[in-house]
Amino acid sequence: MSNLRAIYIIWYRDLLRFWRDKARLFSSFVMPFLFLVIFGTGLSASMLLLGRGTEEAGYNYIQFLFPGIVGMIVLFTAVMWGVSIVWDREFGFLKEILVAPISRAAVAMGKTLGGATIATVQGTVMLVFAPFVGVSLSVSQVLLLIVLMFVFACSITAMGILIASRIKTMEAFQVVMQLLLFPLFFLSPARFPVQNLPSWLGTLVRINPVSYGIDSFRQSILEPTSANFGINLFGHPMSIAEDILLVALFGLVMVLLAVWSFSTQE
Repeated sequence: MSNLRAIYIIWYRDLLRFWRDKARLFSSFVMPFLFLVIFGTGLSASMLLLGRGTEEAGYNYIQFLFPGIVGMIVLFTAVMWGVSIVWDREFGFLKEILVAPISRAAVAMGKTLGGATIATVQGTVMLVFAPFVGVSLSVSQVLLLIVLMFVFACSITAMGILIASRIKTMEAFQVVMQLLLFPLFFLSPARFPVQNLPSWLGTLVRINPVSYGIDSFRQSILEPTSANFGINLFGHPMSIAEDILLVALFGLVMVLLAVWSFSTQE
């Protein structure tokens, strides 16, 4: 019971800190919105091949890009949430938690759920822009997306927390995250279909766990037309259930490693 209460308190503290930081709350939507406007509107006219392919599938490039932008918000928020671990370490709060009479697993789980909840909320808010890009979402689609975003966010947040648990300074964390974050995003189908890629690039996209999270978003938002641009693994077209299963398995490994990392902290 004490561990469950500890998970709740850590989760609630993270949500409260984020809600009180209005500047961060506002700025977290700026870059994804610019990506949607610039790549969707400014570059779609010059991307004739991709534009023609998506139009034949029943939607334009802005609509194709929209699930990728939702995935971008969840990814960036989730993976960068590990900075709260480094922040708490520098100000001594993490040491107080680790010496408390609670399981180290409760610390990892509380931080993971906190970051995942915030990332999911931000991704859900982004769905408000769907009608402005010509995407129509039903209530069932929104509910499915919330579930998909939460599972994806838990996996990525756990990865960020695992990395942050081994880093001692804010500066080092920022550098490591930048080196990790952009390859994860750009080597995914967020901005382009995975078909007709060079074999080496297609392989990198398919071993990227972010690819399957974004593919599940696109399938749930643009189905059935998005099937032409989905991920094929060993010649098999991935379904939403298979995508999210791979994401969940990756997340389970990250959570277990994060729990182990906290258990070995002094």
